[in-house]
Amino acid sequence: MRDIGVPHPRLPLPPQDGEDDLGEFLAWLGEAIPLVRQLGIREMRREGDRLGWELALTPNLNDKGTGFGGSLAAQTTLLGWCWTTLWLRRRGLARDVVVAEATQRFLAPVTGDYRLECLPEAEEGPERLAARLDEKGRGRIALVQRLWCGETLCLEARGDYAVLAERA
Repeated sequence: MRDIGVPHPRLPLPPQDGEDDLGEFLAWLGEAIPLVRQLGIREMRREGDRLGWELALTPNLNDKGTGFGGSLAAQTTLLGWCWTTLWLRRRGLARDVVVAEATQRFLAPVTGDYRLECLPEAEEGPERLAARLDEKGRGRIALVQRLWCGETLCLEARGDYAVLAERA
């Protein structure tokens, strides 16, 4: 375990105009944020502007035998962070990303293994973020996350993710 206040080394950027190997990224994430190894993430995949995880319910059970809201909220927040970080990395940028605001709306109990997906709230969101980074060196993007258990939408979340200015 590393010392408090000491950043974990960044994963090397993918080749120019390349994509991250999502399995490698997920392994790095488990080292950088030890809690990730306990979240039951089975698979990470990307389809266009959509980033998704397949998750096991068992490590996220509550006292009622359904999905623990705290785990589910943490997962939605982390998936948004991953979306933003991978989007930056695809553009050759190694920048710090933080969640600035996050909300969740729980719609139905999670009763089995589930999938979580993340995408921009507005179609033009990535373009606006790119323009803001070019102009100001920092920016924000609004993302939405949806958790599905089978065909049931169990959770909708929204988060604003800030890309910080480059470290001096």
